[in-house]
Amino acid sequence: MNSPSPALSGPLMDQCDVCIVGAGIAGLNAAAVASQYLSRDHKIILIDRRHRPGGMWSDTYPYIRLHQPHPLFTAGNIKWTLGQERSYLATKPEVLDHFTHCLDVIKKRVQVIEYFGWTVDSHAESADGNRITAQSETGQRLAIAATRVIKANGFGVNPNEPLSVSSEQIHSVSPDFFDIRSEEMHASDTPIWIVGGGKTAMDTAYAAVTEYPGREVNVIAGAGTYFINRDDMFPNGARRLWKGTLPTRMFNEIALRFDGTNEDEVRDWFQATHGLEPIQPSRRFFNGLLSESEAATISSGLNTVDMEYFDDAIDQPDGLEILYRSGETRLIQPWSWLVNCSGYLLRTDTEYEPYISTYGTTLSINTRSVTIGFSSFASYFLTHLLFLGKLDETPLYELDGEDLARKSRETLIWTALTLGQYNLSLIFDAVPNKVFLNCGLNFDRWYPIPRRMLETLRFMRTHHNDREHHRQTLGAVRERFDVRCGPL
Repeated sequence: MNSPSPALSGPLMDQCDVCIVGAGIAGLNAAAVASQYLSRDHKIILIDRRHRPGGMWSDTYPYIRLHQPHPLFTAGNIKWTLGQERSYLATKPEVLDHFTHCLDVIKKRVQVIEYFGWTVDSHAESADGNRITAQSETGQRLAIAATRVIKANGFGVNPNEPLSVSSEQIHSVSPDFFDIRSEEMHASDTPIWIVGGGKTAMDTAYAAVTEYPGREVNVIAGAGTYFINRDDMFPNGARRLWKGTLPTRMFNEIALRFDGTNEDEVRDWFQATHGLEPIQPSRRFFNGLLSESEAATISSGLNTVDMEYFDDAIDQPDGLEILYRSGETRLIQPWSWLVNCSGYLLRTDTEYEPYISTYGTTLSINTRSVTIGFSSFASYFLTHLLFLGKLDETPLYELDGEDLARKSRETLIWTALTLGQYNLSLIFDAVPNKVFLNCGLNFDRWYPIPRRMLETLRFMRTHHNDREHHRQTLGAVRERFDVRCGPL
């Protein structure tokens, strides 16, 4: 059913069994799981401020591709219909088409009413249920009565705006609004300066050096970001039989090495064992993947790399000058292109909301009460717990990701991975085995069944003992940084 288009004569009223706020990867996983517990007689209402399913994928830069093999990026266990090799990295249009396909599959299981282009204004929970109010872009009001609510906000990513600069002799753009492969960019031959060292920056650098061979492409990389070696995590062909490190094993080894105080030691080990540095030396990691060939293409195609943080671009008597936060400066060619690829994760200041509400009828996937670092996984597993009636009785740990990001972004990644291992151990004891077996997001699915079975047996044998180590680690982070990191 398409989004309602009512006249503006009065407020709409609707009711449902489940209201899901957000139609990105987290929201669609919530809907896919909920549909397994509901029937055609039940109704899901799906609300999103965007005009289609896809979340941040609807807004982001046009040359983005998945960093992981496409079958492992889905809702529930819904299969792709793309017809490409398993290792294929899907493009933005292909990912958005798959989101639409996932929603179509869910609609065959349960009634789904879509309110695209609507923004939630308020939510109140009581012993009698939930009431949500929302507003359309045209000002139409909506009130929803829902038995359960799932707020699938995830990271709440918004597009990056161009950087505001003092100079009038520079093209300041954002890849979310300006395609660097456009005719306007092709018509110019001035240098490209990419601000940022993370996933967006490296995707942009790769696009620039392959689209414009011989053109000057530069990066202002901050501390630099290193990536997981995709060739190690997802080896192709027959190499899957004996090569590569299963992601479950990789993440648990990280969590066992981390004790809440030794992030530098863990970083150095992980970087040397599983990392790739398209820009050297890089000191930060945030769960991105690159292949060795991609990293080599980026490294060989860059002209200049400044390990600095951008502050401003200023017109000076002797030319156009970049000013860095350190106070250092660099003269650059007038009418160069400044592409804002700086990070946008965990830079908000949102109000705290627990992952499970007082009455146990609202699940919230957000950055102030993180349970599993990947919002897709969190939505999948926590929605199962919600419908099994076990979410409020399973003693999951929550982490204030925004607070820890402000205090130590270096510690955050290792803490989040430890948190995920701890909570997945608890969830494993609480849900039927089929919940894990049917998780299409499971990165281990890349590998043949015998290797996955061996890893599952290892996890079953060790996860209780490992859980105690993880609990102590999370406690150390809580005490060290004075952050919310523990049970509700």
